[in-house]
Amino acid sequence: MALRVAMISYHTCPLATLGGKDTGGMNVYVRELTRYLGVLDVHVDVFTRSQDEHVPHVLHDLGYGNRVVHVPAGPEIPLGKEEMASYIPAFVNGIREFCKAKNLQYDLIHSHYWMSGVAALELKAAWQAPVVHMFHTLGLMKQRVARSPSEVEGDYRLKGEKDVLRLADRIVAATPAELAQLQWLYQADTRKIVIIPPGVDISRFYPIPPDEAKEAIGVPPCESMLLYVGRIEPLKGIDVLIEALAVLQAENTTVCLVVIGGDPENGEQAPNEEMERLQSMCRQAGLKDLVTFLGKRSQDSLPYYYSAAEAVVVPSHYESFGMVALEAMACGTPVVASQVGGLAFLVQDGVTGYTVPVDDPQALAHRLSDLLQDHELRSRLGAQALVVAHQYAWENIAARMIQLYRKLVPQA
Repeated sequence: MALRVAMISYHTCPLATLGGKDTGGMNVYVRELTRYLGVLDVHVDVFTRSQDEHVPHVLHDLGYGNRVVHVPAGPEIPLGKEEMASYIPAFVNGIREFCKAKNLQYDLIHSHYWMSGVAALELKAAWQAPVVHMFHTLGLMKQRVARSPSEVEGDYRLKGEKDVLRLADRIVAATPAELAQLQWLYQADTRKIVIIPPGVDISRFYPIPPDEAKEAIGVPPCESMLLYVGRIEPLKGIDVLIEALAVLQAENTTVCLVVIGGDPENGEQAPNEEMERLQSMCRQAGLKDLVTFLGKRSQDSLPYYYSAAEAVVVPSHYESFGMVALEAMACGTPVVASQVGGLAFLVQDGVTGYTVPVDDPQALAHRLSDLLQDHELRSRLGAQALVVAHQYAWENIAARMIQLYRKLVPQA
């Protein structure tokens, strides 16, 4: 009997364009896991809160009959996290009504991020189905690295996380670092924590000859390029990368930086203060002509940017795994990343790239300089990164996830 899974991604849709305030690695994770589960004959419906009344409530964009269901819960517009949390009961009711109307039953619930976990616990009680949960980020870890009052997580999140840890049947941690964080910060029962890392689509992310990649994105073939991909927020440490670029310029190492993510023209509902701060930093450091903020880009275009770059930089203060680093490695590009969280496990120092101390622009500049000045080193690290990335192919990761599902639902 084929497994039927209700995938819960409450606060963000797996089909959303990447690079926005609440879109990133988790969107990619849910979308790709669902797609590859479909390849392996697992039926999945992804339930997410509707944020746009003009988007159809049911979309078949994930293949193999798997669906994304946009459930109205509160106003169908983007909301802040705290306000969104208040609509979880309405979201759960919407899911139950959809399932009743379609006469649907599920063997298992797989939830992502703490709010989805809270919703999953209510559905668990109603459906008598086991819950697998993945946090993606942890509130207590974000508290530790918060750099402004706006980044401090509310008590409502910490309570929700602890409830999910206590009542979920299995917790999926991305790395041993996350397992340790759950154990020591949350006193979690490690017997129900399973380490399964995210995957990468090696049919999409693969090495493109640099000259062809640069031509596709409009970069002169002779120009050296560094790349950042991700959300534009203080937690991501882009300011440290800009400071490192200033160090390189002072040492007469000329390189341009391309930043993908956010909206450089503040076209979203609220201006991005961090974007404005970073652009001001570039002007004051005399880097305005060397740093290009491109805004959001489609997943299909990213392999060209990864392949065109001499290195991809992930200077985060906290990263539970680092999907961008894995995608870059699958394109044969070395990664220079902060030695934090999942990045410290994924990026093997001196093998697939380099890890550097967090918030240390001098150390970051030193490692970038090594790569920029040594083509043979870049090629060797890039080739080794490709080999490591293939171990994370989604085919392998989805198969491991199904093994976990079947332990919880042996009759399926």
